Amino acid sequence: MRDLDLGQVTVPASLLRMTTSRSGGPGGQNVNKVETRVTIEVDVDSLPLPDERKRLIRERLSGRINRYGVLHVTSQAERSQSANRDRALTRLEELLREAVTPRKRRKPTRTPRSQKQKRLEQKRRRAETKRLRSGVE
Repeated sequence: MRDLDLGQVTVPASLLRMTTSRSGGPGGQNVNKVETRVTIEVDVDSLPLPDERKRLIRERLSGRINRYGVLHVTSQAERSQSANRDRALTRLEELLREAVTPRKRRKPTRTPRSQKQKRLEQKRRRAETKRLRSGVE
């Protein structure tokens, strides 16, 4: 297995644990004999990151972390174990990178005056059309 590159920090492969199992779905004899599903686990507390970033990972990836603080990523999309391993490592790298990246605050914007006027004008026209449609009895 390879090390994970998270930008400023590298997670050594020694902290990752890989397990294989039989993959589900169609595939005939291959799926019944070969363990192609790959699960990669990493203990969040053992990551070489500051406590604040570990907290962010626990918060943002809570659905993938079990009660022991271990983050799981599984891949079974490919037919070969090596392809699934690479796919799972890439996904884990992406998840960790996204989790530790600070999110940008949304800058509140206002609706331009011209848009408000346009909306109100369309509303007036629609009301006038409906008023004219009302039958004279």
